[in-house]
Amino acid sequence: MVGRDAERARLSAFVRAPDGQALVLRGEAGVGKSTLLDLAARLAAEDGQSVVRATGVEAESGLPHAGLHQLLYPLLPTSDDRSCDGRPSDDRPSDAPLLSAGARAAFDAAFGRSDGPPPPVMALGIAVLDLLSWTAAKGRPLLLVLDDGQWLDGASAEVCGFVGRRLAGRPGVKLLVAVRADTASRFDTAALPEAPVGALGDADATRLLDLHHPQLGRQVRGLVLEQAGGNPLALLELPAHLTAGPGDRATQDLLGLHGVPLPRRIQEIYAARLARLGDTVRAELLRGALDGSAARPGDGPAPIARYRMREVDEAVACGLLVVEPVTGELAFRHPLVRSSVVQLATPDQRRSAHRVLAELHREYPERRAIHLAAATVDPEEGVAADLEAAARSATRRGGARMAVSWLTRAAELSETRVDRSRRLGEAAYVAGQADHLGRARSLALAAAAPGADESPAAVLADSYLALYRDGEVRATHRRIVAAVERLRDSPDRRPGHSDRGPDSPFPDEVLDRLVSLLLAVSQYAGNRATWQRTHEVLATLGELATERAWMYGSTWSDVVRHGAGWSRRVERASASLADQDPWDVTRLAVSAYHLDVLSPLRPYLERIVDRELDTGAMSSGIVMLHLVLLDQLALGQWDAAERTGHRALALATERGHGLFAHQTRAYLAQLAAVRGRTTEARELQAAVDAWARPRGVGFLTQIADAVGATAALGDGDYETAFLHAIGITAPGAFRPYAYQASRTLLDLVEAALHTGRAEQARAHALAARDAGLPDLSPRLALVTHGALAMTAEDDTEAAAHYARAQSHPAAERFPFELARIRLAHGIGIRRLQGAAAARLPLTQAAKAFDRLGAPAWAARAHAELRAAGVAPHTPSPAPLPLTWQERRVAELAAGGLTNKEIGEQMRLSPRTVSAHLYRAFPKLGITTRAALRDALTRISQPTPAP
Repeated sequence: MVGRDAERARLSAFVRAPDGQALVLRGEAGVGKSTLLDLAARLAAEDGQSVVRATGVEAESGLPHAGLHQLLYPLLPTSDDRSCDGRPSDDRPSDAPLLSAGARAAFDAAFGRSDGPPPPVMALGIAVLDLLSWTAAKGRPLLLVLDDGQWLDGASAEVCGFVGRRLAGRPGVKLLVAVRADTASRFDTAALPEAPVGALGDADATRLLDLHHPQLGRQVRGLVLEQAGGNPLALLELPAHLTAGPGDRATQDLLGLHGVPLPRRIQEIYAARLARLGDTVRAELLRGALDGSAARPGDGPAPIARYRMREVDEAVACGLLVVEPVTGELAFRHPLVRSSVVQLATPDQRRSAHRVLAELHREYPERRAIHLAAATVDPEEGVAADLEAAARSATRRGGARMAVSWLTRAAELSETRVDRSRRLGEAAYVAGQADHLGRARSLALAAAAPGADESPAAVLADSYLALYRDGEVRATHRRIVAAVERLRDSPDRRPGHSDRGPDSPFPDEVLDRLVSLLLAVSQYAGNRATWQRTHEVLATLGELATERAWMYGSTWSDVVRHGAGWSRRVERASASLADQDPWDVTRLAVSAYHLDVLSPLRPYLERIVDRELDTGAMSSGIVMLHLVLLDQLALGQWDAAERTGHRALALATERGHGLFAHQTRAYLAQLAAVRGRTTEARELQAAVDAWARPRGVGFLTQIADAVGATAALGDGDYETAFLHAIGITAPGAFRPYAYQASRTLLDLVEAALHTGRAEQARAHALAARDAGLPDLSPRLALVTHGALAMTAEDDTEAAAHYARAQSHPAAERFPFELARIRLAHGIGIRRLQGAAAARLPLTQAAKAFDRLGAPAWAARAHAELRAAGVAPHTPSPAPLPLTWQERRVAELAAGGLTNKEIGEQMRLSPRTVSAHLYRAFPKLGITTRAALRDALTRISQPTPAP
């Protein structure tokens, strides 16, 4: 190696460092990155380290985890009962670690050896770290070398980045990656240490050229140095091309390319050599180039077969192929050779090579699909069916974007117009879910028969676009209803005319998708008239309506009236999530959310959400983030919920999804409200309401009202809270198809009680009981018993309902609601039974609010604890600010006026005066009227009047 003193020194230090670390070499094609990798591998081998090498393959850049499999398979155990060193458990030392069941499951799912979904980056990355650590623990440090990292598939690159960032502190394992500087890759944002590999300096370039080509004439030598620009590959390859002087034809051709990027000029040189080879040799090279690198032997499970080039000595002799010294396998001298081989081949030659490779990969449907799609010209139903099956498999494994290409190609190869239209419609639908809404529209138009009515595929594509981008629910609902009715009345949609097999599309699948979208639009509209029309349409479908359609129609619309009996069916349907398309999983999870049984589905959503956002159904991925956020919010994991919400908001904003962006803001507003960040909550509430109300998106306007109620409760402004709550539903009833009506049960009851509306609070609690809310969901059972306890007419009834609420098996899953009920319980006990009896529920409430990070509620609970005689163990929370009316009422009461006198002076009813004092006492940290004067003097300035 000539020159490279700095690079060699850094690589030597890198290889011999005792600690684990990662390094990315970045430079242009031909600059010598592969040579530096060879140097590092040799240094590591001389140092007694194990070296595992892999190369990114451009043809596989769309296959999830293909690169990771190539890198790891020499290290993987051959069966479940083997340790990481591949020995049977009986022969393993007692202290040798066994690859954990979780790690084995992660690898099996990622590499297609099981039916489960591919694990998320974190889970797979942890499994890889465990595997590498155990491998290194056998006594030999390990160096992983990855060349052409820019061609690594996205899923593998994400895992490699995750692993590389965590190698520090894991002695014995290093990762070395080479990537091209002019090609974008996931390693650009992997945050790994980098070492640039630049051109050679003038002296080193001259030395390298003279060493390899000492007989060059002065003119040619000067031309090579000028053209190569210090690129080592160019210095080695150009002289063989420039055999004569500057007037030579080859030289003139090269000078004609001046200004063209150097890699392309070198590619032209390789193309000239390839043109001199025989057809048989070029055919072998083409198959090898299209199938990637040959497999290296290893101790792990058998890798995916690769095409092995035969009888290509001629290509070795002219410097296009090299023989790897360790394995004896043939490999292309440089990636530019592979590119030249493919570009020089005619379309017929490429198709012939793809046919051979499709047969080679007949055991791997997705790889076979890649080659089949490229090998076939004329319509061929068998090939189209294979592509369609591969597309469905890819969709369920997070490859929705790739599935669109395969379905489009399958449509092109369909033998009948009906099959072509159906496959284009399928491609349009998947494209819409993958958030390629423009492409979905064009595919849908292509699927439509000339002169026919508007196609269902076009309705689906346009409706998704209108809903996601603009939140258009009214016109979209009417359009989908019309499409459903046309499809329903079509002769081939009668019962018995459809093949409902799980692996092939059937005529009613489009109808099912239209119905699902109709239900989603109805949910966002959130009003009675829209839902009634939807249910009318659903009822007319008869046997054409699936159980899933009825499940969504019942749980998404009005759980109070239609939700009974669906929880168990949701749980049954959740048992086989891996067999369902991602959009079906999200719809099922939405039903689970409305029934408050979302938590069991959340681990699966967290496993696949990154996959869908990267390569799959982007729209479903954003909905998955919403569902994860909602479950985190319910479980009191509020910091995590905030991170999830901001991620979803960034994605929705970037994609131009106005609906999803404002839906995320609504959820973040709910989070800010429970955390006591009132200003933030109200700003978000105002933004959501201003966008949603003119469009008639009642789903979001109801959340906005719920945010207003929660924020006002946190501030102790119970009158405002009551006004927001009754904007959702009237006391004593649950407005039909208002999904927030049952979710804000506790808010309305508390606000009514604190404003002296005890009768309305009691009526609302009884309405919840009579509607059967405790039987619908665990959360509704908790809040219903809490509301009945707060409004009970005697102590015995109150105690019974408080006990039922706090002893509910699922009570701890909803810590915020439980803490509110315990706070109310403690306040009631203290007034009726004395301070001692109140301390336990008040302490539990205070601790819960502190843990959750709800300062306003925590302050209230701590004030009640002080009133119960419990000295605070931590500094007392700062007093909450009084509103102007609360301050004025408190001042008049401190002056000795009665509630009636204060009411006459301020033109308020005595009941309202009492409510203001009831709110002011906890804020001031007092429990009696006599303590008002001293408490008010501790507040430096009065609250400004409105």
